[in-house]
Amino acid sequence: MKFFILCISFLFVGQISAFSLETPPDSTSNFAQKTAATLVIEEAKHYYSDGHYKEALGMFKQAEVKDPESWKASYWVALCYYKLNNYTMALKHIESARKKDKEVDADLHELLGRCYHQNGVLDSALANYGRALNELSKQRAEDLHVWDKMEECKFAKAELAKNKPFARKLIPGDVNTEFNEYAPVLTQNGTTLYFAARKSNTTGGMKNPDDEQFFEDVYRAKWNEQFKMWDSITNKLDKINGPGFETFTYVNEAADYALLTLNTTQTDLEVQTESSDICEVYLKAGKWAKPKLISNESINTSYYDGAATMTADGSMMVFVSDRNGETSSMDLFIVRKDGKKWGEALPMPAHVNTLRRETTPFLTPDGKFLFFSSDGHKGMGGYDVYVTQNNGGSWSKPVNLGASINTVNDDTHFQYYKALKRAMMAGITLDEMQCNYNIYDVNLSEAVLPITLD
Repeated sequence: MKFFILCISFLFVGQISAFSLETPPDSTSNFAQKTAATLVIEEAKHYYSDGHYKEALGMFKQAEVKDPESWKASYWVALCYYKLNNYTMALKHIESARKKDKEVDADLHELLGRCYHQNGVLDSALANYGRALNELSKQRAEDLHVWDKMEECKFAKAELAKNKPFARKLIPGDVNTEFNEYAPVLTQNGTTLYFAARKSNTTGGMKNPDDEQFFEDVYRAKWNEQFKMWDSITNKLDKINGPGFETFTYVNEAADYALLTLNTTQTDLEVQTESSDICEVYLKAGKWAKPKLISNESINTSYYDGAATMTADGSMMVFVSDRNGETSSMDLFIVRKDGKKWGEALPMPAHVNTLRRETTPFLTPDGKFLFFSSDGHKGMGGYDVYVTQNNGGSWSKPVNLGASINTVNDDTHFQYYKALKRAMMAGITLDEMQCNYNIYDVNLSEAVLPITLD
């Protein structure tokens, strides 16, 4: 079943996840302790390989208790935390694993490099990536993209050395919580915010068995001018939300028309989407109507199709699809109106799409600029935000927005509002106990960008 979640999703796609690439060798410790711990570790691996990282984490922690001298148990605990985007705890446990035994596998140094990288400790990341390269086979290093990660660290160091002011801040109010919030869309002159979240009060209250998180809903917040914060948060949006995954990815300024990504493949509904699909939604008589699939076989396919954005006049749309996933993972596609109907959707040019992942596009209302996130262009780590300019139908080489906007972790869902001199975006907030996606406000009057957005 082909299935992709943005925020996040998309967004919650992480680093290398192949089980076969991340299996360290056995450690040495007391025989009885090792035997007991090994039994637990082997059972936990099955949960890990199925993507049930929270369940696997609890079991690997049990193995740590049974065999406290085992670096292997700590390695797997760190790996689970890494998969859950908790890079702070991942670093703590992988450092513990390294201290327990001098004779460790080269994979540990690669993971240690990744954890330092995601925590912004770039010199230590480079040192451990270098050590991993000295010990790994060439093929193993290629599989783990070690050279690419070293280049990301070097690029991040160069960008940070420019000392540009960091232009983004967590939005005020109660929108951001311990759950994942992402896909912010401003409308009505910046007074209304729509966003996606996987909160405990999501419609139906169920969890997705694939990643053990709550299903996704569209939420709305209102700007409180008196208290300078976002409040009046609700997911009671008429017929928008159901038991599956719903995300607004475009809302017009009047807030009476939207594009929505819908996925119901993990529900028990009689009529389900084949994967994720793009829908149109209208506000009628003050209420949001039921989402309607766009009827165009080159837009909605049996693959993941979503994260659609369009120009203000509705003549051009850009969206994300993995229909070419065997060769290029996630790509951006562009489609134009042919009369009153959409024409044929075509992939963006090869200098925009890469062999890796492009996601969360945003077209400016005039269609002049396209912002998107990618982990395939030169970046600081994870997804970075890029911009390409429309020059009469041809698109310029994408430019990284730099350290005013991007971090060493995933940076996605960038939406630019010229009249407001600001942008909204999503990114990972690092915390001691839990790291998750939050929504940020970007002050573009303070940002130093590598391109003039006129």
